[in-house]
Amino acid sequence: MTVPILKQRDYLIASIQAALTDADLKHLRDALVAQVGDYRSRGVIVDVTALDVMDSFAVRTLRDLAHMTRLRGAETVIVGIQPEVAFAMTQLGLRLEGVAAALDLEEGLAYLDSRVKRGGMTRQRLEG
Repeated sequence: MTVPILKQRDYLIASIQAALTDADLKHLRDALVAQVGDYRSRGVIVDVTALDVMDSFAVRTLRDLAHMTRLRGAETVIVGIQPEVAFAMTQLGLRLEGVAAALDLEEGLAYLDSRVKRGGMTRQRLEG
């Protein structure tokens, strides 16, 4: 299943609408990392609102995606983690270390806007 990737201002938005296979997750990761460079994107939002389960591979792939896009100069925000999914992730010890999360798309956009307005994410990371 292909996940559509939309460009909105300086951001890419991927909205996952159904459970993905491991191959689909890898394809999404690779496509987003490539498009960050193609569009010179400053941020990526991955919307997982429709998911009622996230296994360890999905969590690891999203974490890797965030770290890879950060190396390309963009911040990644995971939005829409359902309460049941957050509970299960916590119980299983699955963590999105170093990855921003927001309640919904609106908060994800606000988070990215605030990061960009602080003077540039890339410069801030290199100095910090």
